[in-house]
Amino acid sequence: MNFFMGKKFVGPGGGKKDQGPEVVFDNGEESNKRMKRMLRPIKIAIVVAVLAIAAFDSFYTLSENEMAVLTTFGRPSSVTTSGPKFKVPFIQKVHKMSKEIKGMPIGYDPDYNAQNHADSENNPITVTSESEMITKDFNFVNVDFYIEYQIVDPIKAYIHSDTAIPILKNLAQSYIRDTVGSYSVDEVITTGKSEIQAKVKALLSERLEQEDIGLGINNVTIQDAQPPTDAVNNAFKAVEDAKQGMDTKINEARKYQSEQLPAANAKADKAARNAEAYRQQRISEAEGQVSRFNDMYQEYAKYPLITKKRMFYETMEDILPELKVIINGSDGTQTMLPLDSFVTGTQSSTGSQTGSYSSQSGAYDVDEMNGDNDQNGGGQ
Repeated sequence: MNFFMGKKFVGPGGGKKDQGPEVVFDNGEESNKRMKRMLRPIKIAIVVAVLAIAAFDSFYTLSENEMAVLTTFGRPSSVTTSGPKFKVPFIQKVHKMSKEIKGMPIGYDPDYNAQNHADSENNPITVTSESEMITKDFNFVNVDFYIEYQIVDPIKAYIHSDTAIPILKNLAQSYIRDTVGSYSVDEVITTGKSEIQAKVKALLSERLEQEDIGLGINNVTIQDAQPPTDAVNNAFKAVEDAKQGMDTKINEARKYQSEQLPAANAKADKAARNAEAYRQQRISEAEGQVSRFNDMYQEYAKYPLITKKRMFYETMEDILPELKVIINGSDGTQTMLPLDSFVTGTQSSTGSQTGSYSSQSGAYDVDEMNGDNDQNGGGQ
């Protein structure tokens, strides 16, 4: 700074002409002008840089898989639509978040493989402290879970960004152990996996709603479940194979049933139709017999004695061919007449009281019947 601005300083001569040269200092206006001219480009560059930074900081873009939390003096607001957005530079800040579903392994670490780091996903390392659990029947089992979660409230997720993931993992481990402990080891390894997964998902989702940390559960999956020893593991695999064999046999039996049942139903229908036809046949035969009996009764009412004899003779025609006739004589002798001789008519009749019978015509002497009828009163 020039302390002699606007003043003239006189040297040792005292200002007189014979006392030596006079030294005069400038007031500094020219120096200030030169300084200003030198600083002007720097000021312009600083202003341009600030404007460029402000312009660059005024816009941001969100993709389809992104959402953001916009904070204004620390107060958050959510932005969920994609595309270019505007914000107040230096005042508002953008915190981008992903809409994609993320995964959390429990019981194993897929990111580490001591033998082959490039193949860690196929050979994950087991985290015993997380996977080893005890079942209802007091057996140990190693169970690996995979939790799929997603941000459902970006503001809450931003507020709890430092604690949300640890809270989720602790809650998941708690509900997994509680649920596995209510099932037997056989159910955990074989038949109860789906039920366990659904129960853990429901409990965890309900608890996250209460915690209100901005996260939601999409799915819970049991990656692997096996006993801690190889011998027990082989035994359970044998049980699983036996159950699969049982299911196979049941399916084969059902297939056989579906094949045989239509044929059996067809046979049953045929038997039912035959039975109905036989029933109708027997009814028709019975009705015919009743009709013949009624006709016979009408004839009996007209000529009872003749009808009786005719019925007797017809009955004897049916019975006698199978019999041998033995005749007791009055003198105590017995004579056996072959039925064949009686039927064929090769021998004569044994007495005139029985009337004559012709095997050729199958009829009896009508005159003898009429005589008997006259003795009976003409059928009255």
